[in-house]
Amino acid sequence: MRIKSGFLLVFASMAVLPAGWAVAQEFPSKNVRLVAPFPPGGTVDLIARTLTPSLSQVWSQNVIVENRAGGNTVIGAEVVLRAPADGHTVLLMASSFTINPLVRSNMP
Repeated sequence: MRIKSGFLLVFASMAVLPAGWAVAQEFPSKNVRLVAPFPPGGTVDLIARTLTPSLSQVWSQNVIVENRAGGNTVIGAEVVLRAPADGHTVLLMASSFTINPLVRSNMP
């Protein structure tokens, strides 16, 4: 029984060992796009523009607000969906987005 648990301990420690070698990437490494799927001047745009100075300071990178209005927020959400999955494109959404599957039959 001791030999079996000893082998288990050795194999478990070998599996965990490479995790220490992993080096975390710096985030963000470039400008961050904050997509607001509403027109400029609205509540979501105001919240986005209020958040950007704080986010820029915390991340030490520029945060750019990009308004992509239309399609009941689907256009802005699709921009984020098609962006590279590196975390540098963020969607700022309102709760009205949750009804889209109920009123649209073919969502991208």
